[in-house]
Amino acid sequence: MSIVKFFPEGWNGEVDNIDTSNLSTIVNSNKIFQGIVDSCDENYNLHINLGNGLNGIIPRKEVEAININDEGIPKENLCTGKVNRFVQFKVKSIENDNTIFLSRKDVQNDALNWVKNDIQEGQEVCGIVKNIKPYGVFVEIGGGIVGLVHIENLSVSRIKTPYERLKIGQKINIVVKSINRDTGKVILSYKETLGTWEDNVINFKEGTKVKGVAREVEKNKNGIFIELTPNLVGMAEYKENIKYGQDVNVYIKKIIPEKKKIKLVII
Repeated sequence: MSIVKFFPEGWNGEVDNIDTSNLSTIVNSNKIFQGIVDSCDENYNLHINLGNGLNGIIPRKEVEAININDEGIPKENLCTGKVNRFVQFKVKSIENDNTIFLSRKDVQNDALNWVKNDIQEGQEVCGIVKNIKPYGVFVEIGGGIVGLVHIENLSVSRIKTPYERLKIGQKINIVVKSINRDTGKVILSYKETLGTWEDNVINFKEGTKVKGVAREVEKNKNGIFIELTPNLVGMAEYKENIKYGQDVNVYIKKIIPEKKKIKLVII
């Protein structure tokens, strides 16, 4: 399994804040730093307060390596959307007026190469949830590289919206499901981090009463799927007036390990 070389922007403890006491040693050193964007000017350059009266500038052409327009520079909203957010960068040059030019694009290119060449399918990496859509969750895994978790890969228990599992800004561990080595497109999965059926069922015993969450109703109303944990679901006999997402008390009637099934009774 390959080593995690990159971490999401804003992942504390793994990416350094810039040390302005000895700047000459870090110019073009290939070292990655991070800071919070203070503003985006009229030319869509990003400004970062580095402390000690030093102003860091990421020129628009150095903001993004992937999502660029026909002119080869990032779209305007990609620049303005970085304000008040963490970004990672490398130090490119220092001007006489205490202005330091930075590049986020260089970090993203390195991270993209890491994804294309080093990451393995099945590897667990760090992630931060960046956006949520009805069909899935976009998670950054390092250096500004974002992968997609389809809704069916959020948990074994079927859910109607990704918001039932994750929220924007949440820091998580995530598993690489597949990689397009040519484009760097990454598909991720969250449910593998929630434990196997065996890992989850060990906390439940036949003949006990527990709490669950009502999920789907089986076809022809033969039963109701009850979520005991996100990766452990049992089947209860159909009961009127039980709604999706409702908390319910259930009795564990039977656990069948060889079939990975649990029979429940709604109390």
